[in-house]
Amino acid sequence: MKTRDFSFELPEELIAQKPADRREDARLLVLDSESGTRRHSRVSELSAHLEAGSLLVLNDTRVRKARFEAERVDTEGSAEFLLVEQIDRRRWWAITNRGKRARVGLSYRFPDGRVARIIERDAERRLLEFDADLDESYLEQHGSVPLPPYIRRSADSDDAERYQTVYARTIGSVAAPTAGLHFTESLLARLSEAGIEIRFLTLHVGLGTFAPVRAEDIEDHTMHSERFEIPPETAEAVNSARAEGRPVVAVGTTSVRALESAARESTRGPEGSAGSTGPTRPAPSVEPGMRETDIFIYPGYRFRVVDSLFTNFHTPESTLLMLVSAFAGREVILEAYREAVAERYRFFSYGDAMLIQ
Repeated sequence: MKTRDFSFELPEELIAQKPADRREDARLLVLDSESGTRRHSRVSELSAHLEAGSLLVLNDTRVRKARFEAERVDTEGSAEFLLVEQIDRRRWWAITNRGKRARVGLSYRFPDGRVARIIERDAERRLLEFDADLDESYLEQHGSVPLPPYIRRSADSDDAERYQTVYARTIGSVAAPTAGLHFTESLLARLSEAGIEIRFLTLHVGLGTFAPVRAEDIEDHTMHSERFEIPPETAEAVNSARAEGRPVVAVGTTSVRALESAARESTRGPEGSAGSTGPTRPAPSVEPGMRETDIFIYPGYRFRVVDSLFTNFHTPESTLLMLVSAFAGREVILEAYREAVAERYRFFSYGDAMLIQ
């Protein structure tokens, strides 16, 4: 299957540059993955589209202020760095907007006078070694919110709040789990009152989620590894829901990847599929704990855990679009995207949402 098979036309004015006035005011496209039928709703009405007894699983990672402007030490010029992974107190993997010009051996001066030298590189990243320790307090004080590049403005004070979920807890992500940006405390309370069970896991969003697919054939793409943790109470809730035939609803592709990775490691029975219920489902198998995943989900993948998916609209030719296409079928998803464009839905991180059932 080709990467270009996941392209679609999107007018630039539909790329959301600001969030909705209120998180749950975003529009919601409800998609039946079997029939392809679609309904138009609002995120505020989510409880009306979920069965009582459903289990909603959300990612509670917190976004770092990890974007920096830095000046070259040896000459004029600057570069933007996004710190994506900490190796130790002084070494961080980063991505940069300078491409091949950010060579091994060059040094850059960061805010507060700290200097970092590029000591290693690979196709996507640069390994920076700083002359002093970098901790979370330094990032919080000197870094900026890492808005994605299709938001064509600098981060402002509102983004410090709106580019975090209201339930963000454990810091470590370089991008928000954007499906969760739609939820408010009020909406979560209404879902609970409607009989929806709510649990959390943590997957720190890194290059594995948003790195571009550069391969012509998607099977040749390699995902970067990302850390995740499933608490015991969440694993128990997922296993109970599956044993009882209650739907497991993942909020965001990161929640899908964490749940499916935990099941992939521990499943010993037959594979399940999206939307499967009743006795054909595999025995409960999600295990708690912290681990890493490089799972790449694209059409042909058979889902073991997740029955429904609440997600944003994703960029063309991305691993995220491939994941939702695996869940509902490529043509079904692309047709839903075409309708969303025609109906003037707002796309990407600050845009509207889909519920795929």
